[in-house]
Amino acid sequence: MKRPHHKQNEQGFSLIEMMIAAVIFILLCGVAFTLLSVAQQRYQTESQVLNSFQEARFGLDEIVRDVNGSAYPGQNLFSFNPNTPAANLYAITPVAWDPGYATNSPCLIGTAGGGTCTTPGDFDLIIERDVDYWHMDGVEWTRYQLQGNILSRSQTFKVAGGDPSTITAPAFVPYVQNVMNNASSAQIAQFRAVYPNMFPGGNPVPIFSYFCYTPYGPQPCPSAGSYNSPLNITDVEITLIVMAPTTDAQTGEPRLIELHGRGHSLNPIH
Repeated sequence: MKRPHHKQNEQGFSLIEMMIAAVIFILLCGVAFTLLSVAQQRYQTESQVLNSFQEARFGLDEIVRDVNGSAYPGQNLFSFNPNTPAANLYAITPVAWDPGYATNSPCLIGTAGGGTCTTPGDFDLIIERDVDYWHMDGVEWTRYQLQGNILSRSQTFKVAGGDPSTITAPAFVPYVQNVMNNASSAQIAQFRAVYPNMFPGGNPVPIFSYFCYTPYGPQPCPSAGSYNSPLNITDVEITLIVMAPTTDAQTGEPRLIELHGRGHSLNPIH
C-alpha cells in the first residue's frame, strides 16, 4: 500500500504579502477612526447648537409670558375699595420707562435707535406686572437687558415713587448666553457670510420692538406724535439671535439660530 504523496512546493504568505496586508489594514483603521472622530465632533457641535436653541427658546417663551401678563392688575380693579391703594399694588403701565417714570412724564420710544427713552429700548425692557397676584404682595418690575452678549434678567418689587431703572439694576442675573443681536460690525460681516438673511443691512437687530395703541389698532410706535409713549404699548415683538459656543466641526464657521416671538399685554391701558 502506497502512502499519499504530498507536494513539496506548498508555501505560506511571503513577507511582502504580509507587509502589504498590514499596510492595507492600517489604512482602513485610519479611515475608520477619522470618520469616527468627525462623527463625534459633529455630534458635539449639534448638541451644543441644540442646547443653545433650547436655552434661547426658554428665554423667549418667558419674555412673551411676562409681556402677556403686563399691566395687571390695573388701578381700575381697585375701584371697589374706597381707600386709594398704595401705588405699588397695581400697574400703571405695561412697560415702565426711564427717564421720567417717577414724575409720570413718559419719554419717546425710539425704534432701532433714537427717541428719548433709555428704556424701553432696543436691548432694554422693564415689564410691570404682578407675578403672584393672589398673595397681594405688590407688583414686580421684571427687566431684561442685553449686557455684552448676555441677556440678563432682573426682578424686584415695585416701589411707589421709585425709579424702576435704578431699582432693578443691582438685581441682574445672566439669563440667555451668547446673544449676538448687538454684535460688532466685524462679527456681523462674518455672520452674514454664512447667514446672508440675518442682520439686514449689516446692522444690529433689536431684541425688542414695540407696538403702540392707535385708532387703527396696534402699530409700530411712531418716532413722534401723541401715540408714542410707553403708556400706549400693547405688544412687544422679540427677536433673539443666539450663537453656539463652538464653531462647526467641519467648516469652522459659527452656528447661529434666530427666534421670534410676540407678547400682547393682558391689560393694556387702552
